[in-house]
Amino acid sequence: MIVVEAGGRLTDWISVGVLAGSVPRDVVDAAVAAYDRRPKRSDAKLPGHVMVYFAMALALFAEDDYEGVLARLAEPLAGWGCWDDRWSMPGSAGITQARQRLGSEPVREVFERVARPVCSVLTKGAWLAGRRMVSIDGCELDVPDSPANVKFFGYAGGGVKHSAFPKARLVTLVETGSRAPIGAVIGPIVGKGMGEQSLARGLYGSLEPGMLLMADRNFYSWHDWCAATDTGADVLWRAGGAGGAIALPVVRELSDDSYLTVLYASRMRQPERDRILALARDPAARTQIDPRRARIARVVSYEVTDRAGHEDEPICLLTNILDPVQAPAQVLAAGYHERWEHETSNGQVKTHLRGPGRVLRSKSPNMVIQEIYGYLLTHHAINSLITQAATEADVDPDRVSFLRTVRILRRRGTDPAAFSP
Repeated sequence: MIVVEAGGRLTDWISVGVLAGSVPRDVVDAAVAAYDRRPKRSDAKLPGHVMVYFAMALALFAEDDYEGVLARLAEPLAGWGCWDDRWSMPGSAGITQARQRLGSEPVREVFERVARPVCSVLTKGAWLAGRRMVSIDGCELDVPDSPANVKFFGYAGGGVKHSAFPKARLVTLVETGSRAPIGAVIGPIVGKGMGEQSLARGLYGSLEPGMLLMADRNFYSWHDWCAATDTGADVLWRAGGAGGAIALPVVRELSDDSYLTVLYASRMRQPERDRILALARDPAARTQIDPRRARIARVVSYEVTDRAGHEDEPICLLTNILDPVQAPAQVLAAGYHERWEHETSNGQVKTHLRGPGRVLRSKSPNMVIQEIYGYLLTHHAINSLITQAATEADVDPDRVSFLRTVRILRRRGTDPAAFSP
């Protein structure tokens, strides 16, 4: 395990401005202007761009109160000409009002502009079969038990056994190699269209050709498969899920023990399925298959030994990479388990940044959303820094300690370069 040591190369990189490197001032200004959140007075103490960086600092200094977080920012902001020493430090009420004036939209806009993949072609552990690995998954975040949050987000569970706090659902698209979020959708924990699969539909538009999207079995559906693959990206999804196993008839067996199959549109009658399957088994007739009704996919099946001594767990993966020469079954099976890096990414936000068992601090839904996007921006910035350093050192980014990096950032929170606007 490589850790960040004082005086080491990564420490030097931290001192040149991790947040400024990922969140440039011009991007922040453009987002603030787009939503007309610029200050009405020229001498405003807490203009919109300051509050965007404040939202990021809330994530980095989750244990500090508002005044403490702003105090950590005052010296760096002054060093960059964005804080006047003649100003008095605003109190908690003034900071709350400034957060409310900013709202969540500019912070979300900044995230959407800067949250891009950070792994280069030289980054170890970032690529599979020549494709950039990304993954999609969700998590839940506890929010304060205020009437507004209860009404908007709701509790997990029902009746007297519901969760102790209301919960926000966060579904993210993460670059697997860096663990950096590159897309996010936030919603309530309850309500129609608020499940992980539904929220994930807001992320497929972020996919690009050259990406390989990995997802667990609860994300598969015919429409979602089409939405993801129509972007030009490749996918590697586990089949099955809450709806039960799906029919995967054998079209042709391949040399690596995988096989081609047909995925059918929802609610298709058996006679039409049989007709399409016959077309699929005739290579010359496959072009007659309407892609709105069915598509050819490839199945990779294997078993994972249960270390507790129980029965082996069968795994069935679906991919639109049909050529086993491009991506052999063994390579895809081994690579799919990199999807668990997404769980580590979620843990970095929920445990290392927020703190174990800690509830978010915002008491209204709009401020909760702003706060979560602040966490995502800071999370992306830190993992971007780690990935740059790891690539330079020719090691996998997951060998660099995220927690140790966060601790160094917190110690250097008063360094003007560390919070450059």
